[in-house]
Amino acid sequence: MGKESALWYFESVDLYDVLCPHKVKVMGDKHTFHFFKKDEFIYFPDEVATHIYMIAEGRVRIGHYLEDGKEVINAILSTGEIFGELALAGEERRRDFAQSMDDKTSVCPLSIEDLKALMYGNQELSFKMLKLVGLRLIKLERKLELLVFKDARTRIIEFLKDTASWKGRKVGFETLIPTRLTHKDIASLTGTSRQTVTTILNELKDQNLINFDRRRILIRDLGSLK
Repeated sequence: MGKESALWYFESVDLYDVLCPHKVKVMGDKHTFHFFKKDEFIYFPDEVATHIYMIAEGRVRIGHYLEDGKEVINAILSTGEIFGELALAGEERRRDFAQSMDDKTSVCPLSIEDLKALMYGNQELSFKMLKLVGLRLIKLERKLELLVFKDARTRIIEFLKDTASWKGRKVGFETLIPTRLTHKDIASLTGTSRQTVTTILNELKDQNLINFDRRRILIRDLGSLK
């Protein structure tokens, strides 16, 4: 497994069962889930960063605003995934926002103090959390590089490849990506338009490089996708 693949594989590890206070005996009694409706914000930019969050159910959009007010989406996360982790790396105030994408999104908050207590003496958990923070920073840097230096088609294709490495499942030479992302979501993540995403995905489908429907994307051969 190559270095990049190993990093993606690491992020796919579900830490929810390890970190959710409901799963930790000493924390379960005093802990409550937080529930959010669709489009409701979990936190805003410049809020004090005191917690990380695990998604118990639903999806969460992570993004930030440019100086001109334009919204940029950094990630769309789903059940079992973690966000707000930069608080562990010393972020005192949020630089991004977190927003619910579903009507019944529930998240499991964990204070940085409690997280550090869990990490203390648990070398494996400490390693995973620090790698997660590092990986998210690498992904953000890569995303910015693509936005600045690559055209729309390349950004969309690289998004497909990255998502395949991150969440895909090999089926022979093909890679199956289960996804609930709409063309609008992909456009937000790649800095393109919904129409551009639709056009390029249809072109790739016509070339028999991919197939897709509302619940999945099937990449015929990752090596040929370009």
